[in-house]
Amino acid sequence: RIAHEIKNPLTPIQLAAERLQGRFGSIDGKDGETFAKLTSTIVRQVGDLRRMVDEFSSFARMPRPTFRPENLGDVLRQSLFLHEVARPDIRFSVQLPDAPEPVVCDRRLLAQAFTNIVKNAVEAIERRGQGGGTIGAVLEIGDAVAEIAISDDGAGLPADRDTLTEPYVTSREGGTGLGLAIVKKIVEEHEGALGFADRPGGGTIVTITIPVGAKSPVDERPV
Repeated sequence: RIAHEIKNPLTPIQLAAERLQGRFGSIDGKDGETFAKLTSTIVRQVGDLRRMVDEFSSFARMPRPTFRPENLGDVLRQSLFLHEVARPDIRFSVQLPDAPEPVVCDRRLLAQAFTNIVKNAVEAIERRGQGGGTIGAVLEIGDAVAEIAISDDGAGLPADRDTLTEPYVTSREGGTGLGLAIVKKIVEEHEGALGFADRPGGGTIVTITIPVGAKSPVDERPV
């Protein structure tokens, strides 16, 4: 409810700033430059607030998982494809088993987790500041567990990596600190484990390990 109340005034604020840009954006000289910077700041900050509210709502109202046998390879491939289309300057690769066995999971929630991790990987490559980059995903399915490893050659893990999954902790300007907290919550709902490691040669490897079989009903888990 609080998130909803915060979000309500954001649209008129943004529209007002954009109208001002359209009406007075042609002002010349120093005043025009100052006006453009101020209105752009309003629009940018409104966007940051909206994203923060959306992520807060997603974290606070995470839906109960619905477990079904799924093709985890398809989920992983589709999650990378969305970023691959948007970032042709980054090389993406996916390694999947030849005939992957179904994994019991919530397809939508795991897709959200993969997307958040890949988004972080893209931003890590941007922070490195050398142009281009590589992001790879590997899926291995054993008799008991499935392991997903997503690697990048970006800026690497921060020194204080123990706080990576804590809510509202972020080293990125404009970040909300909820992306990896959401990933951790999703992995825990799947009775799995989330890990972070340094990639040889630079960068990061994020691993998700989940059991391939049936998960406990959410209502029966201890609070």
